Amino acid sequence: MTDRGDPPLGGLSIDKAIHLRWVMRDIKAKRTKFMQASPDDLRTLIELGLIEMRAEVPVLTNEGDRALDWN
Repeated sequence: MTDRGDPPLGGLSIDKAIHLRWVMRDIKAKRTKFMQASPDDLRTLIELGLIEMRAEVPVLTNEGDRALDWN
């Protein structure tokens, strides 16, 4: 079994972690034009290194992409 370390959203409440996973899914599917993420959510995800802003558009980092595959 591979040691994967701590979950990327493990330090957050379960409700906040679930909410941010959905925000990340929206970002990955490029749905943020229609359903904008809150600035607080974006700031949290940036601080965690899971997204970055490119030309004012949020995109997943490699770590963010791996976080969505976390089980």
